[in-house]
Amino acid sequence: MKKQINGVAPLTVLIGHDAERSEVAVPAMKDAVRPNPEVVVKAQRRQFTAEYKKRILAEADSAHEPGAIGALLRREGLYSSHLTHWRQQRDLGLAQHRRGPKPKHDPLSEEVRKLRQQNDRLTQRLARAELIIDVQKKVSSLLGISLATVDNDENNL
Repeated sequence: MKKQINGVAPLTVLIGHDAERSEVAVPAMKDAVRPNPEVVVKAQRRQFTAEYKKRILAEADSAHEPGAIGALLRREGLYSSHLTHWRQQRDLGLAQHRRGPKPKHDPLSEEVRKLRQQNDRLTQRLARAELIIDVQKKVSSLLGISLATVDNDENNL
């Protein structure tokens, strides 16, 4: 008679072709949660360094035999569009740029821009006013009219 362990009937397992029979209890899998055999791997974007791109482009440019570039692409797991894009980058200096949204404008930079515009406008008005004053001085000296002298703000400091 076979003995039950934890309510589970034992199984007969043969250990070898000359081995004796042994009975092993295996727990029931009814209530156990089985893992999903379908493993879905989350895809990650590949990132290539500038040195890698330069090396691959040099190999592709030096390949003169028919099918050599295709063999290179298969060996490295690349597409021909990679080479096209990397050649364009190389022509522009192969500069790295950050992906994603551009940073928002700093509110201080907007204020600085407005203040610079205002400063330029006021500088132009001052230059015009000084020109008008110079013309008035010349006209008064030609007509012989004496102007009242006004103390400059620089002397009052």
